[in-house]
Amino acid sequence: MMKPVYRRVGVKPDRPDEFRRIQACGGRVIFVNGPRVEGILAMSRALGDKYLKPIVISEPEISFTRRDPGDECLILASDGLWDVLSNDLACEIASECLRQEDEGAATVFYPSQSASAATLLTRLALGRRSSDNISVIVVDLRRN
Repeated sequence: MMKPVYRRVGVKPDRPDEFRRIQACGGRVIFVNGPRVEGILAMSRALGDKYLKPIVISEPEISFTRRDPGDECLILASDGLWDVLSNDLACEIASECLRQEDEGAATVFYPSQSASAATLLTRLALGRRSSDNISVIVVDLRRN
């Protein structure tokens, strides 16, 4: 089994380059339950926030990562999940759900084990009282 590669893509306002960009636009990063733009938004880049423009921008940060043949899955999730779950735990849960499909476990409520993993991760984040929006997609990379 290969060691998982983790990469969180969300841009937080206390990252040094984003902090400087926000200040250059006349904005502030205020720490209220973590770093927040103007004490409100926990991300420094987002879509559709008219109130915080031009401080919060919609320009995406794009990176490319070479896949390894041993990659099992990709977890795409909002910060509502990552604020309360570690990378290790999220990957462990997703991998276990995908292994159940390999072992022939019946999928009674969900169309796939990927959907089951996403639902389980979402429920776990809710159970840990995540105070942000929670969106999760688990992509099985082992199949064509």
